[in-house]
Amino acid sequence: MTMTRREIIGGGGAILAGLFAGPKTGYATPIFVNVTMRGKNNGAHVWFDPVGIHIQPGQIIRWTNRDPANSHTVTAYHPDISGRPLRIPVGAAPFDSGYLLPEESFTVTFSAIGVYDYYCVPHEHAGMVGRIVVGAPSATVADAPAGSAPAPLPDVALKAFPSVNDIVAKGVVRRG
Repeated sequence: MTMTRREIIGGGGAILAGLFAGPKTGYATPIFVNVTMRGKNNGAHVWFDPVGIHIQPGQIIRWTNRDPANSHTVTAYHPDISGRPLRIPVGAAPFDSGYLLPEESFTVTFSAIGVYDYYCVPHEHAGMVGRIVVGAPSATVADAPAGSAPAPLPDVALKAFPSVNDIVAKGVVRRG
């Protein structure tokens, strides 16, 4: 049996639709979630947008630097990266984009359930941090991921993290 081009394309559409279907709800679940790195033209204020995201295991986050005035990083809080405190799930691979120039992107696939805190190396002291909640973290998870320490993060960074409960309830949290 020979298939026409229309039948082949139609079958491919069904395959693509299956990739985006949620496992239980049937609603579309985007594979990529986009986060932008933003800043004022004079460099006075920098941020991740959104600052908090709730995703499911296997989803990919893509960060893109949309700040024309600065380079930024996407760096997990992890002892293997500059001796920082562990603020991602135990056993999860740490990530670090290195410096991203304007319009450059970086992606990470999240598999382990839990809370992932990250920061921008040159702008952590300006409160440029973000939080990702993957899946349904256990009821014992507080606002700080397991293994985290209250110090040595700057106070401005600690105050900038949205709460885990807000992220789970809203799905996406933007800076207020």
